Amino acid sequence: MQATSFQFPVRVYYEDTDAGGIVYHANYLKYLERARTEWLRAMGVEQDVWLQHSIAFVVRHMDLDFRHAARFNQQLLVTSRIAELKRASLVFAQHIEDETGRPIIAARVTIACVNLDVMKPTAFPDVIKGAFTCATVATIVY
Repeated sequence: MQATSFQFPVRVYYEDTDAGGIVYHANYLKYLERARTEWLRAMGVEQDVWLQHSIAFVVRHMDLDFRHAARFNQQLLVTSRIAELKRASLVFAQHIEDETGRPIIAARVTIACVNLDVMKPTAFPDVIKGAFTCATVATIVY
């Protein structure tokens, strides 16, 4: 498997924080999800199109390691790479760091490809598996 990665910047907004100005833990999941979704979009894999064909990508498992807290108005960088690719699932290795490079969170996210008509795992369509296999380094700057 190639060790290529995708980077996605995230700004911490006031709404992301708790009363102490620290990012509420569940919001890190949103940052990780956005990065995975934008990587798929950058590869030409539009999830809404696949939903019309009853194909969905669902989170099956997550391992999270919270290392440091992020705070209001920080600029974060979410880096994602495919660590493992199987017939009907893949594992994303993701991490979030702040603008100084300090690690905020590390995650391993297992995604399953599911046929929504029968609610069972199904092989990734060839075009999607090809996109995963040929993933190249990309950065989106907003």
